Amino acid sequence: MTDQKKVLVLCRIPEDVVARLDRDYDATFNQENVPHDAAQIIAAALGQDALVTTSTNKMTAEVIAGLSDSVRIIANFSVGYEHIDIDAARARGLIVTNTPDVLTEATADTAMLHLLGAARRATEGAALIREGGWVGSVLDFNLGVDLANKKLGVLGMGRIGQALAHRAAAFGMEVHYHNRNRLDAAREAYAGNAVYHTDSDSLLEISQFLSIHSPLTPETHHFLNAERIAKMPDGAIVVNTSRGDVVDDEALIAALKSGKLRGAGLDVFSAEPNINPGYHDLKNVFMLPHIGSATVETRNAMGFCAVDNLDAYFAGKPPLTAVT
Repeated sequence: MTDQKKVLVLCRIPEDVVARLDRDYDATFNQENVPHDAAQIIAAALGQDALVTTSTNKMTAEVIAGLSDSVRIIANFSVGYEHIDIDAARARGLIVTNTPDVLTEATADTAMLHLLGAARRATEGAALIREGGWVGSVLDFNLGVDLANKKLGVLGMGRIGQALAHRAAAFGMEVHYHNRNRLDAAREAYAGNAVYHTDSDSLLEISQFLSIHSPLTPETHHFLNAERIAKMPDGAIVVNTSRGDVVDDEALIAALKSGKLRGAGLDVFSAEPNINPGYHDLKNVFMLPHIGSATVETRNAMGFCAVDNLDAYFAGKPPLTAVT
């Protein structure tokens, strides 16, 4: 249909989402997932009505300024939108949307997986099996630590932090948290009767496990640095499923090498996929390639949320999850 709106999809997306966009829009897809630089994004966007992007597409002020006047909305295929210059988008009158809510449970599952993987030394155990190094049952071999009766600090108690706390409480963990605002009593109860800390230092001081769920902002960039790691109990375990740059890699690597920290579970990294090589040889790090929302159901839901925003906007209605 010639009156269909033109949508440029800059990233590879699930086939079910492709099918819906292909049905309802004049859509151009990048299913080869070849990264576009600024000039390529600007050129490809010529004459388009909307863009679908994700974190691998850097929508800088330069890119936004160079976009065709026809582009009116950027539907972001993720919750985080730090890769988009929001001020530049707002100044240009561009609508930007994201995909909150739909990935809460999947990402909380992944955080729980990292807590368990780091606590039970899963990286070392899996390597022994695959490399033929397992010599049988030895009672003091490859010992991990229990989650039960340990203090879990949750940094950032949004939807995902609460969902992780709810899971961790079922494993017998004592939940503590720091957030910009205290939760109401019902949400604290859901999150394992979580104990509120008014400042992050007091949370770090008691966190035998620390799970990071903060957004990346100028204030949280390299939040977990050497000074803050020093405040944590010896032998603590750190889990990060938020954004890689919330953690100072060099400080975390040094603490893992020295034994200050027992282990870490990392799903996100600075400069993904080019992670700090210091992690490669550390046996006490359980790492996964940013799979927090990577289930069929969740990625489809994220894509459908992005398309729902396009549908609403082009129908003359407010987008469902606008960030500008």
